[in-house]
Amino acid sequence: MSTKTIPAVRRPGSHGAATISRRAEALAVRLEQGSSALACLASTLTEAEWQTKIPRDGRTVGVVVHHVGNMYPIEIEAALTLAAGKPVVGVTAEVINEINARHAREFDAVTKDEALEFLRRNSATAAAAIRALTDEPLDRAATVSLNADAPLTCQFWIEDHPVRHSYHHLAKIRAALGR
Repeated sequence: MSTKTIPAVRRPGSHGAATISRRAEALAVRLEQGSSALACLASTLTEAEWQTKIPRDGRTVGVVVHHVGNMYPIEIEAALTLAAGKPVVGVTAEVINEINARHAREFDAVTKDEALEFLRRNSATAAAAIRALTDEPLDRAATVSLNADAPLTCQFWIEDHPVRHSYHHLAKIRAALGR
């Protein structure tokens, strides 16, 4: 990613009154870049590659691509909770593991077209939600149960979860496929 400064962007219909946070815009762009990179690789896969199981994960590449799209709404909901200054409660590694296991069972036969459209739609929605944030909510912190009730900022959560997620799985997929 380029390190150049992102200019402030006027909100549509704002008549110059409000601007999109440069930080929110940068976060949204990073999320879109990661999702796009994942989609670009996934779109080139053969059916055999799509069905390849990821080592130490056990899910197929196809399920994992769909999984990234599936997690964006959950991750954004947590971000918006933090943006409101409220704690994220009840989210544990066990809860996440159960969500992932249930998702893998339900979407074992997901097609490439279905997964790519789902990823595209949910990443666009996630990026729009991030762009709607201003600096003040990005800076708010509250405890997060997934992180031992550490007080985390909304921005940190966005960087560590919805932004990082596609890059994390893209690296795992590349490794599994030897790319």
